[in-house]
Amino acid sequence: MTDQYVLDLEEVDETRIAVVGGKGAHLGGLSRIEGIRVPDGFCVTTDAFRRAVAEVPSLDDRLDELSRLDPEDRGAIRTLSARMRRIIEEVAVPGDVTAAVTGALGRFGEQGAYAVRSSATAEDLPTASFAGQQDTYLNVLGPAAVLQHISRCWASMFTERAVIYRQRNGIDHRTVDMAVVVQRMVFPDASGILFTADPVTGNRKVATVDAGFGLGEALVSGLVNPDVFTVRDGEVVTRTIAAKERAVHALPAGGTREVAVDVRQRERAALTDEQAVRLVGLGRRIEAHFGCPQDIEWCLVDDGFRIVQSRPITTLFPLPVLADGDSENHVYVSVGHQQMMTDAMKPLGFSMWQLTAVVPMVEAGGRLFVDVTRRLASPASRDGLLDVLGKGDPLVRDALETVLGQGGFVPSLPDVVPGGPPSTGAPAPIETDRGVVTGLIERSRTSITALERDIGAKEGPALFDFLLEAFEEHKRVLGDPLSMQAIMAGMDATWWLNDRLWEWLGEKNAADTLTLSAPDNITSEMGLALLDVADVIRPLPEVLAFLRDAGHLEDATFLDELAKTAGGGEARDAIEAYLDRYGMRCVGEIDITRPRWSERPTTLVPVILDNVRNFGPGAAERRFEQGRRKALRKEQDVLSRLRTLPDGDRKADETRRMIDRVRTFIGYREYPKYGIVSRYFVYKQALLAEAGRLVRENVLPEEEDAFYLTFQELHEAVRSNRVDGRLIQRRKEAFRSYRALTPPRVLTSDGEALTGAYRRDDVPAGALTGLPVSAGTVEGRARVVLDMAEADLEAGDILVTVFTDPSWSPLFVGIAGLVTEVGGLMTHGAVIAREYGLPAVVGVDRATRLIRDGQRIRVHGTDGYVELLP
Repeated sequence: MTDQYVLDLEEVDETRIAVVGGKGAHLGGLSRIEGIRVPDGFCVTTDAFRRAVAEVPSLDDRLDELSRLDPEDRGAIRTLSARMRRIIEEVAVPGDVTAAVTGALGRFGEQGAYAVRSSATAEDLPTASFAGQQDTYLNVLGPAAVLQHISRCWASMFTERAVIYRQRNGIDHRTVDMAVVVQRMVFPDASGILFTADPVTGNRKVATVDAGFGLGEALVSGLVNPDVFTVRDGEVVTRTIAAKERAVHALPAGGTREVAVDVRQRERAALTDEQAVRLVGLGRRIEAHFGCPQDIEWCLVDDGFRIVQSRPITTLFPLPVLADGDSENHVYVSVGHQQMMTDAMKPLGFSMWQLTAVVPMVEAGGRLFVDVTRRLASPASRDGLLDVLGKGDPLVRDALETVLGQGGFVPSLPDVVPGGPPSTGAPAPIETDRGVVTGLIERSRTSITALERDIGAKEGPALFDFLLEAFEEHKRVLGDPLSMQAIMAGMDATWWLNDRLWEWLGEKNAADTLTLSAPDNITSEMGLALLDVADVIRPLPEVLAFLRDAGHLEDATFLDELAKTAGGGEARDAIEAYLDRYGMRCVGEIDITRPRWSERPTTLVPVILDNVRNFGPGAAERRFEQGRRKALRKEQDVLSRLRTLPDGDRKADETRRMIDRVRTFIGYREYPKYGIVSRYFVYKQALLAEAGRLVRENVLPEEEDAFYLTFQELHEAVRSNRVDGRLIQRRKEAFRSYRALTPPRVLTSDGEALTGAYRRDDVPAGALTGLPVSAGTVEGRARVVLDMAEADLEAGDILVTVFTDPSWSPLFVGIAGLVTEVGGLMTHGAVIAREYGLPAVVGVDRATRLIRDGQRIRVHGTDGYVELLP
């Protein structure tokens, strides 16, 4: 029975997390690594914990109550968790557990000093570190005190911070058990923390050592500033020696206390350079054993290091997996920042995007990146790449220039010599002819109609063979040279107008007004079309009452229930007509696994109600016509002013041609994305049918589990009728952890995550800097919206959010301005903001955290900054 309740550290490893918790399992694994010294000790197992809490019949009721609490209700969580801790602490340790613990203490030294440390089963995991969430007690003397502190560790499973951490990470309280680690106490000369990767930059080649005198609690609690050593390639590259006025030492009678450090010792380094390098060498050995960068707690005793804990660093952004033997440096640019979707994608989502993209992409942290190393390495292609990316998003350019400034990271390759492969620069120009755009749109529609027709009869493995062929057609349409020419024609004309009219007339961002209500913009039409739906619903009081109370309705029955109200049939027809044209769209639409509006039509209800409240009948047509007239007046004004300049007729003629060009092509910029998501919806419906069959045959528990398989893995599951359930569970846990990470704009193979910076000195003190993408200045109430379905906007509000893809455009018709954390000059949110004449600033770092919901702000869309007003 002893083995059930107590296991020595040398008996366990990282495969025994369910028995001894994360900390105990890692310590057992550490003790098996050659050259790594771990203080002796044992684990009180999760069986002992369950045996103890079985004596608390009311715990189940308390757990039910806890699971129902809102993670943001700190007061209720604090009260209930304190009650649960008291209940557990008051339970006597069962006799057989007591016997097992005292027997272990007899083996290791009954009168010795011990560290008693919590070790939860959801702790020190690659996806959730739980660092500091449960309790540790140092210098515990005697069996009675050890048993008392084991009870306290069990109870610390319900500290307020641990409860909130589990809830925010989606971890069910019932799935977590608590073990306890009991180790011989170490009385160190120095102690601290070693990160085997730089925790700030993410660089895996750099290790940092924090060191102080005495026990490590002085550092962990923030009592003292540590000495900091940065180590790279076996040498200390930087060191900062702090004045260490306090330290934590053990007391003879048990426990610890703060003491003053001798004045003569305060500015002495806690470690020598040689010791710091030696410690990092041990850390690299530990990192290799566990397979990922580690956060390691260490002690120095008589010039020998003891390792007292090692856990994964969960805050690092993951790296793309390189091919075996690939040791070269790589530089990756985020796809999500270009596509205005920086959320983590599920495996089916990112694998489908990889299979249908025209350029190769790699995945890391549930996001996609393009490897630009070779283009950066060649001076000829480098300048073009920096120019194009810089025009769209200056932060990407700055991040890439930062990497280039790190001498030698990007290799220098010779330019392509004459006679080599042809250049893949900008597409050749085309004539200004709206027939080009209408022809391209018709070709896209024809291709999608053929896909819908041909996919209908395909199922099983034959469906996947068909889809692989369909992906080639998808890429052909996406990479159509004429389509690329049309897109570039609109973008080039925009840049030309902004550059020339600033040079000639001092007009900033003149193209923003000249492109208002441009034709053929499918995304702006989508926003206006929802105003037309509101016109149908506005005079129907019972429909309005039904929609205001629609929060409890199921999406599957929503439209049928709507039709049962007075006037509901007319309202349903209007919504269904809208969904027929735009129902394949949704937030984060580049991820095929995201629910589409056709699948979740209630998503549109808040926006429809906002439109009913904020607008009158005929608003869509009126707004479009107002924009068209404003653009025409701007054109006439610009041309007349140009003609008064030297050589004015030539300048005016060139400008008129460019205005015609931008209005002909800029609307088409949005159509290829519409074509992509239209095809994606067809693919998704076919794949969900296969997932449904796997559910009916008990291969998958539910259809959406298929989203955690890549396309290739789902193909194999359909072929073999088998799925690895453990793989799906691991993918779900990884996805949950990826969602909490903020992806960088640029990532290197060393792990350095770069977001870039604005190098500007023309922004007022205290203002938030961003990229100006739609001219004008507006002041109003900020509405910080993280979920489009929860938007509650009034006329004159300024939308502040992380990113906006095309699905957000229905909100644009009712706001006065836009601020986003992500975006560039030609991303979808910027294009639609200009289309609707909304002052907009994008790429504002941490905007949703620095701007409070309801705060008054002033958006300077011409100059690219946001003022926070009193």
